[in-house]
Amino acid sequence: MTDLIKELKKMDLGKILTNVSLKEYTTYKVGGTAQMMIFPKDIDSLVTLIKKLKTLHVKYMVLGNGSNVLFSDSVYEGVLIKLDEFNKIEFQDNKVICGAGASLMKVAIQSTRKGLTGLEFATGIPGSIGGAVYMNAGAYKSDMGYVVTKVKVLTPKMTVITMVNRELDFHYRTSFLKKNKDYICLEATIQLKKGKKEEIEQLVNDRKKRRLETQPLDYPSAGSVFRNPKDMFAGKLIEDLGYKGLIKGGAKISEKHANFIINFNHAKAKDIKELIDFIKQVVKENYDIDLVVEQEFINWE
Repeated sequence: MTDLIKELKKMDLGKILTNVSLKEYTTYKVGGTAQMMIFPKDIDSLVTLIKKLKTLHVKYMVLGNGSNVLFSDSVYEGVLIKLDEFNKIEFQDNKVICGAGASLMKVAIQSTRKGLTGLEFATGIPGSIGGAVYMNAGAYKSDMGYVVTKVKVLTPKMTVITMVNRELDFHYRTSFLKKNKDYICLEATIQLKKGKKEEIEQLVNDRKKRRLETQPLDYPSAGSVFRNPKDMFAGKLIEDLGYKGLIKGGAKISEKHANFIINFNHAKAKDIKELIDFIKQVVKENYDIDLVVEQEFINWE
């Protein structure tokens, strides 16, 4: 890995960090270290980097804001690619063109200030645009699939193509990109509508107040742990079983919202993973429901 680091630095593809603590790059604030993290400065640099890593058979993955992942406590023996430099936010009338590394919350808030409606659901989602498209992030009965018209992607053949909404196969918390991980989101075009600024801001403020009252936002978490089963709420299933406040190491099932696991006392990743596995097991035993985890488990092999 030392030789690879030297070689990549000579290629001048972007900022390179080594032995990176993943606690600094995930919203759970847990995880081991990554051997290398690279911030490509443009698409050409990204393509050159991936070609190099593939040639050398080096493990890699693209990491967004780390708001929907759970890394293990082990060393990630490979390269994490961060598209933070792909952070363009450009408004054109009622649409906004955003780079994959742009903040979803920032785009949503700027849209609100311009009196554009359609992204109110996203003002409390701490992900990147690329990550939001990848997992079809959503809330309040809306999601990215309703507003994204097209996405610029890098294909496994290292070509850049544009995919339109119908090709992206958006469904509840999933998309074409999530099912085809070799495709990388580079940029998204979001279509919004003119609205009444005061009404939009009021709705956003009301939802912010509701989040503060009902979600444990004062502790590190990754939002909802489980998808809601059809016509049910995962949090209510867990609460009815009496597991609010259940502790494992430094992790706890929130007493405010049972579908949140919080890092309340220097948790290890394994503490969170064991709570998730336990809840899945007891919900299956008591309700015969297979809860689907929203977060992705990385480096647990």
